[in-house]
Amino acid sequence: MQNSLENIKTSIENLKAEINRHNALYYGKDAPEISDAQYDKLVRTLREMEEQYPQFLTSDSPTQRVGTSPATALGIVDHPVPMLSLADVGNNEELQTWFNRVDKLLNGQKCQWVCEHKIDGLAVALTYIDGKLAIAATRGDGERGENITQNVRTIRSIPLTLNIKSPSRFEVRGEIYLPKSGFEKVNEERAAEGLPLFANPRNAAAGSVRQLDSRITAKRPLDMYAYTLGYAEGIAFPENHWEILDLFQSLGFRVNPNNRLVENIDEVEAFYRHWVEHRESLPFEADGIVAKINSLYLQTQLGSIGREPRWAIAYKFPPIEGTTLLTEIKISVGRTGTLNPVAVLIPVSIGGVTISSAAMHNQDDIRRKDIREGDTVVIRRAGDVIPEVVSPVLSKRTESEKEFSLLEKLFDKEKGRPACPSCGSEVFHGEGEVMYYCTNAACPAQLQEHLQHFASRAAMDIRGLGESLAAALLKAGLVKDVADLYALKTEEVANMERMGEKSAAKLIDQIEKSKSRPLARIIFAIGIRHIGEEMAERLVKRFNSIDELSEASYDTLTGVSTIGPKIAESIVAFFKLEQNRQLIGRLKIAGVQFTQAVPFKSEGLPLGGMEFVITGKLQFFSREETEEKIKALGGSAKSDVTKKTNYLVVGEDPGSKVARAQALGIKQLNEGELLKMMGLNKLQ
Repeated sequence: MQNSLENIKTSIENLKAEINRHNALYYGKDAPEISDAQYDKLVRTLREMEEQYPQFLTSDSPTQRVGTSPATALGIVDHPVPMLSLADVGNNEELQTWFNRVDKLLNGQKCQWVCEHKIDGLAVALTYIDGKLAIAATRGDGERGENITQNVRTIRSIPLTLNIKSPSRFEVRGEIYLPKSGFEKVNEERAAEGLPLFANPRNAAAGSVRQLDSRITAKRPLDMYAYTLGYAEGIAFPENHWEILDLFQSLGFRVNPNNRLVENIDEVEAFYRHWVEHRESLPFEADGIVAKINSLYLQTQLGSIGREPRWAIAYKFPPIEGTTLLTEIKISVGRTGTLNPVAVLIPVSIGGVTISSAAMHNQDDIRRKDIREGDTVVIRRAGDVIPEVVSPVLSKRTESEKEFSLLEKLFDKEKGRPACPSCGSEVFHGEGEVMYYCTNAACPAQLQEHLQHFASRAAMDIRGLGESLAAALLKAGLVKDVADLYALKTEEVANMERMGEKSAAKLIDQIEKSKSRPLARIIFAIGIRHIGEEMAERLVKRFNSIDELSEASYDTLTGVSTIGPKIAESIVAFFKLEQNRQLIGRLKIAGVQFTQAVPFKSEGLPLGGMEFVITGKLQFFSREETEEKIKALGGSAKSDVTKKTNYLVVGEDPGSKVARAQALGIKQLNEGELLKMMGLNKLQ
């Protein structure tokens, strides 16, 4: 029984890790690898397992949160009222089950419903103070989002100043989207410039809004529909959702004209059925409808469960399907080194979109579905985003189809073994894993992602080196791997497009500063598979240098209580590869510090064993610098207030964490009190 529970726990943890990876791709990088329908299935499976085994439900589960942490390059905004996500259903039976549950909670109280389209765009929260747009933020993780105020100001349909008297401070939430016509125009322009095309309007909208340069955002024909009120101060708002939408229109916001006020759940179903049939006539992409209880009183009475309101539901459209010939299965190298099968198709139009390739996921999935090269196959635009191969049409199968073998596709005759199609490096396949990987950290297909990861805040913290600059450095041929960053010259960078001497000098200064980052952050930065921030911190408590870690055997690694077989295999495979050893050697020559002179021990240090959370703006040091000092003195710095939190450090304009800390009885400190605890004079 114990082994059975351990297996279930492991399955849940693996599923959470997979969902978190897709969250990061979808919300953080605007680069999804699977369809919405597949993602929904993963989340639904996890939720069902957690309901069956509640002892394994944790606060950090993807079922308890929205999206992923926001990027810090744009600045962070705390949401005074959390931005919740919606539960979803896919058919009338599921809708009816959900409605019956709500009806029971309301003790049969009658209610109206508001039906809206679930537009495929980017959720945004707009804060107005004294009638003027003050702050615009993305959803982020639901508690904190990215500050996109400057970019949102460029969207013409969003009012900067309201045309009638409004509350002294209130928040409008809506969906920023790119109309279908605008999406086609943007991709035509990108194709003409030789840039990669956006996969879908949602990616295009998100990529446009999250630009560091608002001039780029201004060139994109973005639009927004307001769909709910976040909060309001200084004036009483209407008592139902439909009247709030009317008020939004009078204030100057655009509201979807297709919204409908209906009397019962049967009319919700009718609204849904109408748009299933007419979805292609919409000027924007939508993957379903949303049904909300109209009465705000009843909404409050129902409340929410986890991060999902009980008073609203997303009713997803069925995926769009078609058939075509699969001519070949090729292998592409994913951003994290995954070797992904991709179906090459005779182009086919499905739902108004021409599709010439589709996702295949992995070899096991291909074998399970018995999909072969040369098959006529069913293609699905799942979630109207990424096409996937669903199944072969067996009635059209001949004797000429060829079964797929990933290792045969990857086999290099000259090397006498399977090899990465991009760089020729050895292919790695961990025991019990589905995916195969390229183990070369300098693989060209992975390089831009490596550069961005290496320079990220949690890794080497090279500020200013984001997606655009990473791509530009690669295009200019100035960087072929992360070690080349340390050979960059100011004049080389200054000569690049949209750069100048001042910007170049700042970048070179940031690169120089990164050489002395703590060992744990460097281990995280070099990109060993399965090694996240927390695991890197654990590794440096056992291994005091990169050399010591690289020489550790599988048995030595698995002998450490926090290291399992999968992580041990990944570390051994990484350091076995000559390219990776050479890369680390070059980083050492460049001056990057790969040692930790004194083994880290929190015992006896001023903040040993204490857990801190910071909210609001600090005066003397940035949040990142303060967190580093806390860690150096034996404490830990977390992002969320929990029962384990010892102190909440409160700066200017704190967020909702203050209320949470008060509810849990967590002691609060101002910045001065924290610095006193830290003995700041000893650090200077």
